[in-house]
Amino acid sequence: MWTEIAQQISQATGQSFEICDRTSLSGGCINQAYRISNGPNAPNRQSYFLKLNSAGAEAMFTAEALGLKQMAAANAIRVPRPICQGSTSSNSFIVLEDLDLSGRGGSESWAEMGRQLARLHRLAISSQGFGWERNNTIGDTPQINDWTQSWAAFWTEHRIGYQLKLAARRGGRFEQGERLLEAVPALLDGHEPEPSLVHGDLWSGNAAVTKDGEPVIFDPAVYYGDREVDLAMTELFGRFPAAFYQAYEATWPLAPGYSQRKPLYNLYHILNHFNLFGGGYGSQAQQMIKQLLG
Repeated sequence: MWTEIAQQISQATGQSFEICDRTSLSGGCINQAYRISNGPNAPNRQSYFLKLNSAGAEAMFTAEALGLKQMAAANAIRVPRPICQGSTSSNSFIVLEDLDLSGRGGSESWAEMGRQLARLHRLAISSQGFGWERNNTIGDTPQINDWTQSWAAFWTEHRIGYQLKLAARRGGRFEQGERLLEAVPALLDGHEPEPSLVHGDLWSGNAAVTKDGEPVIFDPAVYYGDREVDLAMTELFGRFPAAFYQAYEATWPLAPGYSQRKPLYNLYHILNHFNLFGGGYGSQAQQMIKQLLG
């Protein structure tokens, strides 16, 4: 497997690469992660970040690479550069630029992340509506991105509705789920966002700062949607530093009513966590649905 991956890196970069060192990295629950390099004595020292999954996960990595390239093309915020993705006889993989994310991230770095995220949202706008050119994944759950002109219809059908269908298959019974789907248009009434390119899975584990203080976001689940979904998720599992929100708001202020829409957007991720991990996420989703319905 390692030789096959090295050969594909060599082909993608046009430089001979042999994996001499590999270090297993922690932090992910979907993929295995490694830092691979051609060894300290190589004349052209190179290291890369590698994610591995089963042989059937190649489409997930293809979508991730495409999403990273589209975010990078906006020239607004740093993302890891995809090197190659593919499969071996036993695994699928993606190879990414290896960034030193050891920065402590002071207030100015987080303020710059807020400014840069706002620029990404403002610069990368779709003329096709809400969705994306292909389906991808949120964690390893399928994420449906069929183009839709109405944001409320997109969120109802392809986000909350789809997650509720997945939950029903695994025995999750959300008694007020159908009522919530009927209520989504009213909950979003009067809100007409532009279809911005969003990261889609922006929590603290997918944002960092380099040793030089440059903001980086990674592990995306991109699509064109309401930019508020990214801001909402940054508040779901512990907020980003205050400087991030202040700088984002100063660059592109949020529309009135964000605080009311935020739980509807974050419900998507809680339902997904229930579908991935079960446990207390089910009761948390129930409570969020109850609160949304008043």
